[in-house]
Amino acid sequence: MGQCGITSSKTVLVFLNLIFWAAAGILCYVGAYVFITYDDYDHFFEDVYTLIPAVIIIGVGTLLFIIGLIGCCATIRESRCGLATFVLILLLVFVTEVVVVVLGYIYRAKVEDEVNHSIQKVYDEYNGTNTDAPSRAIDYVQRQLHCCGIHNYSDWRNTRWFKESRNNSVPVSCCKPNVSNCTGSLSRPGDLYPEGCEALVVKKLKEIMMYIIWAALTFAAIQMLGMLCACVVLCRRSRDPAYELLITGGTYA
Repeated sequence: MGQCGITSSKTVLVFLNLIFWAAAGILCYVGAYVFITYDDYDHFFEDVYTLIPAVIIIGVGTLLFIIGLIGCCATIRESRCGLATFVLILLLVFVTEVVVVVLGYIYRAKVEDEVNHSIQKVYDEYNGTNTDAPSRAIDYVQRQLHCCGIHNYSDWRNTRWFKESRNNSVPVSCCKPNVSNCTGSLSRPGDLYPEGCEALVVKKLKEIMMYIIWAALTFAAIQMLGMLCACVVLCRRSRDPAYELLITGGTYA
């Protein structure tokens, strides 16, 4: 029964190391996705420290690739030193991912305050040109999230751009895609998105944080299983160095 448990632990450990390689790619993708998405919404979010979880998770993804390599070599060679190093690194990464989860929840709670504080300023800076970063950001968000204004399209009446243009119109990025010949005129409100952007930007940014949190939690659970299997092999290795090797002819460390 004990030998069966050892063999199963070693097999699971090798399989988990392959998962770590896949996890490394997934975590790096999640981190990159956060950076790319943040770039589209950064004008609505002044606190750059919210990118800290994304930076950490990319670092963890890179480290997981190295961990997978160490784990595979240590498990196949059944090296006590290698397995101990593997467990120690996994423990450090596990603690790091717990930090990522905590930071993710902290910054997720701050999203609404950040957006509320900055969104009016961004709309005030709108000038309707594609060369202006705030203008591009607002047009992008209104098209992507299907929204108009801060709370609704009437908020545009209070902006400098609206007062200077004097055409009683909002940007054409407020126009519904299925409406032809839409000029953004407030005389035809049915052509415009009725929902404001503030709530939708907050929702989108919170979703981004949740991607990080769930990715960290998922792979933290996998790492716990990896540490458990490695500890089982290590304990058996120290008590009985004559147990069955994973590869015939293997040598002990």
